[in-house]
Amino acid sequence: MGFKMGIVGLPNVGKSTLFNALTRTAAAQAANFPFCTIEPNVGEVGVPDARLDRLAAIAKSKQVIPTRMTFVDIAGLVKGASKGEGLGNQFLANIREVDAIAHVLRCFEDGDVTHVEGRVDPVADADTIETELMLADLESIEKRRANLVRKLKGNDKEAQQQDRLLAAAQAVLEDGQPARVVEVNAEDAKAWKLLQLLTTKPVLYVCNVGESEAAQGNAYSARVAEMAAAQGNSHVIISAQIEEEISQLEDDEAAMFLEEMGLEEAGLDRLIRAGYELLHLETYFTVGPKEARAWTIRQGTLAPQAAGVIHGDFEKGFIRAETIAYDDFIACNGEQGAKEAGRMRAEGKGYEVKDGDVLHFLFNT
Repeated sequence: MGFKMGIVGLPNVGKSTLFNALTRTAAAQAANFPFCTIEPNVGEVGVPDARLDRLAAIAKSKQVIPTRMTFVDIAGLVKGASKGEGLGNQFLANIREVDAIAHVLRCFEDGDVTHVEGRVDPVADADTIETELMLADLESIEKRRANLVRKLKGNDKEAQQQDRLLAAAQAVLEDGQPARVVEVNAEDAKAWKLLQLLTTKPVLYVCNVGESEAAQGNAYSARVAEMAAAQGNSHVIISAQIEEEISQLEDDEAAMFLEEMGLEEAGLDRLIRAGYELLHLETYFTVGPKEARAWTIRQGTLAPQAAGVIHGDFEKGFIRAETIAYDDFIACNGEQGAKEAGRMRAEGKGYEVKDGDVLHFLFNT
């Protein structure tokens, strides 16, 4: 699995420019990070990870297959979207399908680019979008609770759980807070996720700054950073203008351009890494002469469930995982060297997979 990130924003904040630039950048990295268009507003990219290339070089792998990530350019967001303004219904349906929201905020001055509200205020823009999502959630909750009345009279346990969780969400929303602030216990976690409330999605604020401000940000992005920290969300500084220029360059030229701009990496890399941190994701690898491949899992995933990401049969028939830490694989120059140095471990069902682990699963068919 990779993950799906929806890109939202008010008109003229650079949302579509960023989406187009990111997906073209991925297309340009065709050797290791293939890109394909699923729909006009959906782009799937390979997740850049230098570790995968190093592993493949040592194992002389014929194929290098990165893990995948999907960007969804979500259209139709204007004030009143929760009531169907713009492409409101389509916008809300698309957000329900993503794992996280990348909220693009205008943090640049440009007299040639008009702002829909006639001013540059990224915090107010963020509030507009959050308000629309909260209003949509409130309307959805009221309808759902009304539909549960009959089942509640019949003492339906599942309906009682749903209604309790919906009531908790409704209370915080009516208090002007998103549903993600509700504390949910482990027993309710699955039912809570199935509610698919828009404001439970983690938010990554993308500060779209001018070209000269891409390295350090500016006063606008500093305000967004404060807001994100207060909310427990994340932020990243990107210049859509720079990303657009990078997307037109060859790899060597892009590297030189980034260096001139004082940037260590492209915005795609920073955005993906921030998304992984936001969703508490990590990567493990399978490596051999046929292919070197990256797999995405949530932090804390146990070995059988990690195996299940490859195939359900691997999880069902799991016996053990032959495990080599990434640093050991590199230091020992591959699997055989790691074995000889005693750095390969046999881990059972209770093993919590670590970021960078190189795994080989043994299972019963």
